[in-house]
Amino acid sequence: MEEQKFRNKIIWFTFFFSVLVIWVHSYNAVLFLGTNKIAYRADYLERFLGDTVAQVAVPGFFLISSYLFFRTFALNRIWVKWNSRIRSVLVPYILWNFLYYLGYVIGSRIPVLTNIMGMGRIPFTITQAGEAILYHTYNYVFWYLNQLIILLMLSPIIYLVVKKKIIGGAFLLGILISIYLGGELRFVNLDAMLYYTVGAFAAVHGKEIVERTWDLKALLVGGTLIVLACLVYGFDFPGEAVGEVAASIVLFRLFVPVALWLMVPEFLLFEAKEWMKQNFFLYAIHFAMVRLINKTGAFLLPSVPVIPVGIFLMMPVVCVFLSYYIACLLRKFLPRTWCLLNGGR
Repeated sequence: MEEQKFRNKIIWFTFFFSVLVIWVHSYNAVLFLGTNKIAYRADYLERFLGDTVAQVAVPGFFLISSYLFFRTFALNRIWVKWNSRIRSVLVPYILWNFLYYLGYVIGSRIPVLTNIMGMGRIPFTITQAGEAILYHTYNYVFWYLNQLIILLMLSPIIYLVVKKKIIGGAFLLGILISIYLGGELRFVNLDAMLYYTVGAFAAVHGKEIVERTWDLKALLVGGTLIVLACLVYGFDFPGEAVGEVAASIVLFRLFVPVALWLMVPEFLLFEAKEWMKQNFFLYAIHFAMVRLINKTGAFLLPSVPVIPVGIFLMMPVVCVFLSYYIACLLRKFLPRTWCLLNGGR
């Protein structure tokens, strides 16, 4: 696959996963309709799309981030890699977490917004700000960046592990078994480590497969993975392990993005439009938009099932539209601020 086509395919998939992530955070049926049978039916529909289907986006992000990081990796380039990620990951993580905290602090002091937010008066202190920045307290969706930062710090170890195929494969199997047994690590999620390590393994040993020109063989392999993903979802593994369900879900969420990458021909993807390239900014700002739209809608609009479901389905369109034009304004009038918020992208 030509480099330009590879990069274009990355943008397309990142945009697609960004749209799915918006659905993950857009549940609103119970918020609009309360706790009744109709609300639960609408909620079931939303959660099928936003949970069962759309949750494959986060593993997709981990796979792409890891693959791009390790694609040209060497231990003697680790400081170059880390320096670039300080700008593109760490700085935006700090800024956005503080901005979300500041937004909640200000909103909690405005009567109308306080009623919509329903969180009471949020204290504005150095300690609270530090916790908000470090633990993304008011920016729930940045748990992904939090995990990514930790995994980036572990990248030299991950590289040394996956450099040898057998050791890397055994390590991946060990992570999966740990998930199955209900194991946990203190600072990093095992599923995140699995997805990230798979991406690293692919970058080191599978570049010819990942970046090969699309053909029928890729389609067949991808289709087989989709079938396997459906079979493994909710599969009853032997025994009564604590993480039995978690392991099946993790495999499902791993297989689907890999399958989609293999199945989608790069030559059918036209050059990505500018509004498809603002994916980090969209990821960072969409949660505020989703919460504001849903809570304001529930506060002002009638409790009719079609309203929350319609808002849920249209939420990605609204968020993409708003985030793109906000990005255009920032880029034009506050270019340095835009550069910091978007990680220099």
